[in-house]
Amino acid sequence: MDSSENPEVNPDELFEHYRFVAAKGQEPLRVDKFLMNFIENATRNKIQQAAKQGHIWVNDALVKQNYKVKAGDEVKVLFEHPPYEFLLTPEDIPLDIVYEDDTLLVVNKPPGMVVHPGHGNYSGTLINALVHHFENLPKNSSNRPGLVHRIDKDTSGLLVIAKTEEAMTHLAKQFFEKSSEREYIALVWGNMDEDEGTIEGHIGRNPKNRLQMMVFPEGDTGKEAVTHFKVLERFGYVTMVSCKLETGRTHQIRVHMKFLGHTLFNDARYGGDKILKGTTFTKYKQFVENTFKVLPRQALHAKTLGFEHPKTGEFMRFDSELPEDMQNGIEKWSNYAKHNA
Repeated sequence: MDSSENPEVNPDELFEHYRFVAAKGQEPLRVDKFLMNFIENATRNKIQQAAKQGHIWVNDALVKQNYKVKAGDEVKVLFEHPPYEFLLTPEDIPLDIVYEDDTLLVVNKPPGMVVHPGHGNYSGTLINALVHHFENLPKNSSNRPGLVHRIDKDTSGLLVIAKTEEAMTHLAKQFFEKSSEREYIALVWGNMDEDEGTIEGHIGRNPKNRLQMMVFPEGDTGKEAVTHFKVLERFGYVTMVSCKLETGRTHQIRVHMKFLGHTLFNDARYGGDKILKGTTFTKYKQFVENTFKVLPRQALHAKTLGFEHPKTGEFMRFDSELPEDMQNGIEKWSNYAKHNA
């Protein structure tokens, strides 16, 4: 079926929301199942509805939901309205501003707040708050106001926001040239062998699960990624670690730690919401489940941020407290370790 069979559908009047190219090794797979692997928060029903309404195109031809995607196919999802992430609605959401001047600001993002609008999260984001509180923020290369870098929804901590074009360029260059300083605190499963070390392994999208990233140790796929880690405290079945980023890849610490065999505590996307280390005792299982409730997200906090001020040239370093949920989770593990030593 192509657009000529459905004269009401004119692709030139639709807006592209998603575009994916099937990898070389792609086995034939129904387009609705294929898109389920790519689009976060999408349901099979929603994808099938989109197909029925003429929104799914492969190689610029309209297809039904049972179309089999093959290697090299270009799959697009088109709608009558522009992507919501480009419709930035100012929202009066309070910001925890750590520092501000006329060039930039540093904010402490709470866990659970999405940094920028995207599929399934069109409001309540950090950018919705920023465009309410500040006018004329410069846009980055992805058209996102003020954003120099980002952290995941369920990661808490410090972000620098540019207020001028010059600041955006200067700060982005520092992140690109690895001269900025970023330290994270993580709670990971297992008792780490080394007290400190460096993880080097290219990171790219997992071909079997497009919502995950993975390490390609041979370096033939993905982008270079370097994480320096140092053990801060050992609690037996989990370890508290400092991670310093040399590069800033998507999910870098989460993926590098999993690669080492130390998945982040309660990181649902990478399997850390299961009991990965410890005993089989019911009492222990209950303890871990209670700790998951106290710390209901991946245990990762962007604690320290350092960069050269774009205007003054001064190197500025900001530090933040661990948020309450991480403090409580770590305290529970600390008490458990003391009483079960």
